[in-house]
Amino acid sequence: MSILSKAYFHDEAEAFRHVEAVLWPRGAVCPHCKSNARHYRLEGVKTKPSKKHPEGKVRHGLWKCKECRKQFTVRVGTIFEESHLELHKWLQAIYLMVSSKKGVSAHQIHRTLEITYKTAWFLCHRIREAMREGSFDIFGSGGGGVEVDETFIGTEPGAPKKRAYGHKMKVLTLVDRDTKRARSFIIDQVNRDEICPIINSNLSKEAQLLTDTARHYRGIDQHVEVADHGMVNHSKGEYVNFQNPVVHTQTVESYFSVFKRGMRGVYQHCAKKHLHRYMAEFDFRYNNRVGNGVNDFERAMIALSGVKGKRLTYRGPNAQVAG
Repeated sequence: MSILSKAYFHDEAEAFRHVEAVLWPRGAVCPHCKSNARHYRLEGVKTKPSKKHPEGKVRHGLWKCKECRKQFTVRVGTIFEESHLELHKWLQAIYLMVSSKKGVSAHQIHRTLEITYKTAWFLCHRIREAMREGSFDIFGSGGGGVEVDETFIGTEPGAPKKRAYGHKMKVLTLVDRDTKRARSFIIDQVNRDEICPIINSNLSKEAQLLTDTARHYRGIDQHVEVADHGMVNHSKGEYVNFQNPVVHTQTVESYFSVFKRGMRGVYQHCAKKHLHRYMAEFDFRYNNRVGNGVNDFERAMIALSGVKGKRLTYRGPNAQVAG
């Protein structure tokens, strides 16, 4: 049976039950007063009649709190809140995004789900927000190797075109070899002043730092707190250190390979103010890949569990997607 045949991808009531089971494993929780009392469902409630729904639209998943007496659904306090898009289409979009190795464009979502491009674009950004890690563990905590490298994509806002990479947006990525996880950062300049604080706050003091021989990594040992620093010299055709085969940056470069194919082949263009969410998306899929024992269905469940407490709005003081 196809995964796409599951009821919650097509039936709105089933979609609500599925999301409730994931977000409320111990029963409904009121988002207004945080009570987990034995709330009760409101069945058969409809919206006011409208041109689109002359007899009103059934409000699926509606609950009433026994403590504060307010109504709520599982959408409240999540990326789904105040969205007019059906919940089962949200679940379809989540599955499409997490199961596509190099991502899926908003235009493809727009065509597949038969929604407007504007809705699809905003929906994708909300899902990327759900993919963003909420907590950060330390890399290299067991004394393992952590590869660090940077790559360049697109163009810095307002930057005149220059030789090399000066006019491009810059991404720094760390890959922990032991946990097989990646973590990416958007940086303004490729220099020690920006790179060293990131390394010090994300790497254990027992970690082995692995880099190439770029100028900003030479002598970096004196500015970062790590146990060891190994370098590989690409300018001499050295992709694995001749003296120590453990020293290389092939893993992080493999990550960049997938990232660039996705950004150039699928998304094609990204403004700098949105780049951190695209990086969160690629980090999420890399960290929850089959190689780490996570299949497509499990990856979708992990993304769904991350929708709580994350909101994006078009306007307002906390608006992060406008423009």
